[in-house]
Amino acid sequence: MPELLRSREAEGTCAEANSKQQTANSKQQTANSKQQTANSKQQTANSKQQTANSKQQMKIFCIGRNYSDHAKELGNAVPENPVVFSKPDTALVKNGEPFYLPDFSNDVHHEVELVIKISKMGKKIQEKFARNYFNEIGLGIDFTARDMQQQLKEKGLPWELAKAFDGSAPIGEFMDVSNVDLGNINFSLQKNGTVVQTGNTAQMIFSFEQIVSFISQYFTLKVGDLIYTGTPAGVGKVSVGDKLEGFIEETKMLTCEVR
Repeated sequence: MPELLRSREAEGTCAEANSKQQTANSKQQTANSKQQTANSKQQTANSKQQTANSKQQMKIFCIGRNYSDHAKELGNAVPENPVVFSKPDTALVKNGEPFYLPDFSNDVHHEVELVIKISKMGKKIQEKFARNYFNEIGLGIDFTARDMQQQLKEKGLPWELAKAFDGSAPIGEFMDVSNVDLGNINFSLQKNGTVVQTGNTAQMIFSFEQIVSFISQYFTLKVGDLIYTGTPAGVGKVSVGDKLEGFIEETKMLTCEVR
């Protein structure tokens, strides 16, 4: 009889041990499942970050002195080739967001410009094929710290400090150009309701196609790259409280308040 009791106790102890092991296994499986979920979430986060980084790698090219009247108003010679400079993506200000005057300049000027968006990767593009590499046009402002630019020019130094600072490139909406006469686009900028700049692409020294072809001889153009194509005459100082509105023909494409 005692042996039978001991046998049953042993069986009970064994069953209890098995139950505890099963519980432990179940907990481990739950922990593994949670770890897999965490790993999956991390992979998703990494993928999103890579996508975001890819989007941030777009380039911003700008063309200086592309309207003869503007070149003359600043006392500059009309160039034989496009004058190219660039801005980082931190210069972009989305449509409707404010522009904050930098504290290192007392003479920041507005320069309204038509902007083309690259839709196809290309390098060393021939002018006759350049039209195939962009399909949207928009409006932007190339804010310029004129006092600093003048100092840099006098010293023979690059313009980036005066042209590429944070927030210096507000960008508006884009429109399809499939049925647009690229050689006859009217655009304008209003400051506090008064027209301060007007331009037409017929006045451009270098056409969109010439600009795309020229830039691509030196830089590979990628989808999403932006090209600010130059400003007409009428640039001027902005002050806190100014409201800037840009138009292509009669359509408002850009709004930006100065703070």
